[in-house]
Amino acid sequence: MKAKLLWYFLILILTFGCNKSQETRTVENFNSNWLFSLEAKKDSSYLEQTDAVWCQLNLPHDWSIEGDFNENHPATYNGGALPGGIGWYKKTFKVEEIDKLKEFYIDFDGVYMNSEVWINDHYLGKRPNGYIGFRYNLTPYLNFGEKENEIKVKVDNSQQPNSRWYSGSGIYRNVWLVKTDKLHINNWGTYVTTPIVTVDSATVNIETSIVNNYNETKNIVLKTTVLFNNEKITENSNHLNITTKNELTFSEELKINSPKLWSVENPQLYTALSEVYIDNQLVDTYKTPFGIRTFKFDLYKGFLLNNKSVKIKGVCNHHDLGALGTAINTRALERQLEILKEMGVNGIRTAHNPPAPELLDLCDKMGFIVMDESFDVWNNAKAKYDYAITWKEWHKKDLEDFIKRDRNHPSVFIWSIGNEIQEQWNEQGVETAKELKAIVRNLDTTRLITAGMNPPVNMDNQDVTIQFDKANVNYNALAASGVLDLIGYNYAHKTFEYHPQNFPNTPFIATETTSGLQTRGYYDQKSDTLKRWPVRWDIAFTGGNPDNTVSSYDQVSTPWGSTHEETWKVIKKHDYLSGMFIWTGFDYLGEPTPYVWPSRSSYFGVIDLAGFPKDVYYMYQSEWTDKPVLHVFPHWNWKVGNDVDIWAYYSQADEVELFLNNESLGIKKKEGDELHVMWRVPFKKGVLKAISRKDGKVVLVKEIKTAEEASQISLNADRNTIKPDGVDLSFITVSVLDKNGTMVPNAMNNIEFTIDGPGKIVGVDNGDPTSHASFKASNRNAFYGKCLVIVQSLNSDGIIKLSANSQGLEESSINISLNNN
Repeated sequence: MKAKLLWYFLILILTFGCNKSQETRTVENFNSNWLFSLEAKKDSSYLEQTDAVWCQLNLPHDWSIEGDFNENHPATYNGGALPGGIGWYKKTFKVEEIDKLKEFYIDFDGVYMNSEVWINDHYLGKRPNGYIGFRYNLTPYLNFGEKENEIKVKVDNSQQPNSRWYSGSGIYRNVWLVKTDKLHINNWGTYVTTPIVTVDSATVNIETSIVNNYNETKNIVLKTTVLFNNEKITENSNHLNITTKNELTFSEELKINSPKLWSVENPQLYTALSEVYIDNQLVDTYKTPFGIRTFKFDLYKGFLLNNKSVKIKGVCNHHDLGALGTAINTRALERQLEILKEMGVNGIRTAHNPPAPELLDLCDKMGFIVMDESFDVWNNAKAKYDYAITWKEWHKKDLEDFIKRDRNHPSVFIWSIGNEIQEQWNEQGVETAKELKAIVRNLDTTRLITAGMNPPVNMDNQDVTIQFDKANVNYNALAASGVLDLIGYNYAHKTFEYHPQNFPNTPFIATETTSGLQTRGYYDQKSDTLKRWPVRWDIAFTGGNPDNTVSSYDQVSTPWGSTHEETWKVIKKHDYLSGMFIWTGFDYLGEPTPYVWPSRSSYFGVIDLAGFPKDVYYMYQSEWTDKPVLHVFPHWNWKVGNDVDIWAYYSQADEVELFLNNESLGIKKKEGDELHVMWRVPFKKGVLKAISRKDGKVVLVKEIKTAEEASQISLNADRNTIKPDGVDLSFITVSVLDKNGTMVPNAMNNIEFTIDGPGKIVGVDNGDPTSHASFKASNRNAFYGKCLVIVQSLNSDGIIKLSANSQGLEESSINISLNNN
């Protein structure tokens, strides 16, 4: 009996060992248990010094967001007024002896910046670009069995300024350890296109790049299966021969009947499952999500998606996540996109750099039209230490990797090869654009190529047609060169209507528009003692508002831009104007136009840095969605004697009637191209009530009450259940209310937070662009009645309890459940 049991035990061991050795590709999240040290030493020998100070952390990590705001930091307040420096990361890990015949790669999705990597003291290389993903082969230098491996990463963000916005510092995107067979599909090794799409069928072309690192020629079978909702739709198998130490790219064609088309309303996704067999043994698997859709930028009809006209209603966004800094988090990105989707946004411009892969994955799934941008500078610099320093050596490699990484995303419709490039005004820029276009076309032929240019000539926004005069120093050579497939330029909205005359052969996209400036919750009002209205952009900072606030009415913009309503009125009017990307969707760290300290973040967003919508959000919602909207503002807490402008954005209605303490102040209707209605009302304490009607029937009712003194705190989570994975987040809105439950619109109370259970506070914010309080604190002042707490789960089940208290206010708490379902 004992012998029989021993025999079964040996069979199990042999079976397990055999299955382990035959295991196909694995991709391991490599983010946990790193050691980090922030020091000024550039020599890697520093890592061995006994006086080095290390802390343990998980990636992604942005060390700059943990620092103090200071206008004297080399990044300047244009770069967020936070510190840079040199950081060192290291991690030890073991590789099993049984995997000695496998190949191991480490993939970095992004490191800002000038990263250098060692494995077991062997130097793997350097990547200056802080936004591009890259891979190193670890295999030749690994220890197998019980002996540990050590990987070291140096990140050098000490030479500043190197950016025109907040960059963050560190290994701020995900890291992956990839194990493959010696014969496997390359990194970013598939390219899926759908050249023919009809109602009845779609042709799917798939190019697959396979590398053979064996010492002999291999005969293989490449099996490709197309899945939809995990069900097989079609498949194809091919016998191939790959010589030793060689790479093969194989093209095949598959047919899909009655294809489900990808659209912004219904973003249907397929998966190409590539499987590689040697001698009937599966050695590699590789999955490629893709979508089936047709699109065209038409000279007269604008943007057509699946033969239907779609106006691109987009926003530009920088890559920081507010209080989280640049450390990527999928839920934080998803929340941003959810807020934008609710506003009616259907487009994202990745300003001005390659985005995190997770952003494009979400855009694929949620239905966004992406303008995917590669560079902010070419040869000529905009900041002292920016990418221009390494342009000559690295731009080709960086652009190729960018295209290969992103070309299978159905959400990507436009490649942007640059933003406001200095060389656009001369032939140097034209020649560089030709080179970049050729690089893109060699790797992808399906999307249009553009650049976010400055206006085609220096016109001061005059509403006249453009006269291209090469003798004029302000002549934009790139705009007139014919190199670009899609004419895109930033601002100059008064020229948009003249596009058919100015560019009769090239379709249009407004790559960057508006640049309105607003502080969420703050309103300039007209009274006997306050006689500024509306407030010019410069006076709002330097002449009228010493606290650097800007009125939330849509009245203030930069000299080169416009208010939100001004540009949208132009874009919506003409079909040939395919759409726009607003500057910006969210406020972002850095670039606090017009650059007046103590401001350290932008005022451009339709949504503030904490994720709270500004009032103009609802103008877009009323214009860009089919839902009924009635948004009335401002609040109703003023001094007696104030004349207050009451604005209303509304949709799905013919009119709005306003009441003050049940007395009608009249009915208003939008006339002509108006996008809001307005009443000027002397303040009187009480209740403002607005009623929208269509055909005489009530559509919506909105009330705004005068708030009494602050009395209590309200906590409201965007999600009350999150995953216990150490990554997931709950964003909790904190509101200061009076005893009746009305938000106190001028409340600035300091609120303390405590947390119990398997979670931690990873960020606090309130949307104030002038605040120098730490995002990593356990307290925050309310800002015009609100602030935000971001709670992250730990790796265990249970209940997280967040409590909030402030002197003189009733304490409040909220529970967040941890659940994998």
